[in-house]
Amino acid sequence: MTLAEWCVFGALLLYLTTIASIKWIRFRGFDNSRPRDPAFYEDAIAQRALGAHQNGIETFPFFAFAVLLAEFRDSPQRLIDELAVLFLIVRVAYVLTYLGNRPTLRSILWSIGFAINLGIFLMPMLKRFLP
Repeated sequence: MTLAEWCVFGALLLYLTTIASIKWIRFRGFDNSRPRDPAFYEDAIAQRALGAHQNGIETFPFFAFAVLLAEFRDSPQRLIDELAVLFLIVRVAYVLTYLGNRPTLRSILWSIGFAINLGIFLMPMLKRFLP
């Protein structure tokens, strides 16, 4: 597996651990028979963790598809790997700013992550201009 493919797996783990950590920390208040109970997410940090988790679910398909498309279309693997690692770093920072209630920085990081994703996605079209 390539480094970029491991980053896809890392992005999956990131959005899963975002919500799993809150459920683990607040274990006594979590009812597994009602996992989407709104009362569990009334606390501000739980709401932000849920938001970060949901955003991870929303961004994951595009990232995974972009990486696989770039690899299948024989784009420069090193550049795909570097951008995928950068995307994962930005996503970790995004989750931390989401949990830390820093909305402006969070939006900036989301935009950077989207631009990285777009770069990976468009790489096959631009590969003749790349090293």
